Amino acid sequence: MTLATTPLTSPDATLDTPPEPALFDRARSIVETNLALQPGETLLVVTDEPTRPIGRLFYEAAEAVAAERGWIVLLMVMPEGKVNGEEPPQPVAAAMAAADVALCATQKSLTHTTARINAAAAGTRVVTMPGITMDMLRDGAACADYAEVERRTLDLTERLNAAQTARIEKEGHVLTLDLANRPGVPSPGVYRTAGACGNFPSGEAYIAPVEAGANGTMIIDGSMVGIGKLAEPMVVTLESGRLVKVEGADENGPYADQLAVLFARPENGTIAELGIGTNERAILCGIILEDEKLYGTVHIAFGTNTSFGGVTKADCHYDGIILNPTLYLDDDLIIDQGEFVG
Repeated sequence: MTLATTPLTSPDATLDTPPEPALFDRARSIVETNLALQPGETLLVVTDEPTRPIGRLFYEAAEAVAAERGWIVLLMVMPEGKVNGEEPPQPVAAAMAAADVALCATQKSLTHTTARINAAAAGTRVVTMPGITMDMLRDGAACADYAEVERRTLDLTERLNAAQTARIEKEGHVLTLDLANRPGVPSPGVYRTAGACGNFPSGEAYIAPVEAGANGTMIIDGSMVGIGKLAEPMVVTLESGRLVKVEGADENGPYADQLAVLFARPENGTIAELGIGTNERAILCGIILEDEKLYGTVHIAFGTNTSFGGVTKADCHYDGIILNPTLYLDDDLIIDQGEFVG
């Protein structure tokens, strides 16, 4: 793949102080194993100011062996986005589509952007790391056995592919979702083929439910984009796929300000995703990148889903984690109060 746009490398791209050797080695291992970077390929690292140390870590770790591996390694620093799912600047989008692998270590997620879709269509392997921290590289989902994560994720993706409906139950609340003719999507944390996309760290199987086909109520009690770990649970009410009420996000609720964007436009509060966490090493930390991978959890999201089989283009993509759920696919029990069945 030929690089059509040459990104500007930040003048202070070199790490101010040498990174911990273990982190340097882990970053290099992720590039070699999870990103599967091959000789002659170009790796573009996209970062922003809050996550610049992470971006520089990956840049430096890959650049240190680039000559002997035959890699081209580039670093691009962009302004921080306002919300998850906001499009990056056009030069960043163009550079992503021109690279073999784009590693996006940014504070706000680029996962559900048109830039990511177009890059994948051009054959780029796009790996997004929204909100990534150094601590997340030291422990947790980044340290998992990714052969096992991949096996479990692909199995659950096949089950989502075959399912027509899903039902989540928790503490008397029931939420039903229409999955008919929607493809399941794996995010196994290993990206070998052209156009493969997902998060790192990873471990989830997910799907875009039919937008008008979600009804009921559900407790979100793990974490929520825009808030982090929840000090108290919230209850969401959906009617015909639209979010009509969030207890805790009403006028006097503790989450009113953080979740106001979900009610700013109808698209922002439309059901976007059902996800199943498959990573046993994931730790609930308040950062959705890791939280949604937590083994035995499910999450639902609102807003944009055009990047994985849906039709909604919104201002945001907001995920909420449901701890210890019971999940049925076509009346087959998949998770029983947080424990996988079978």
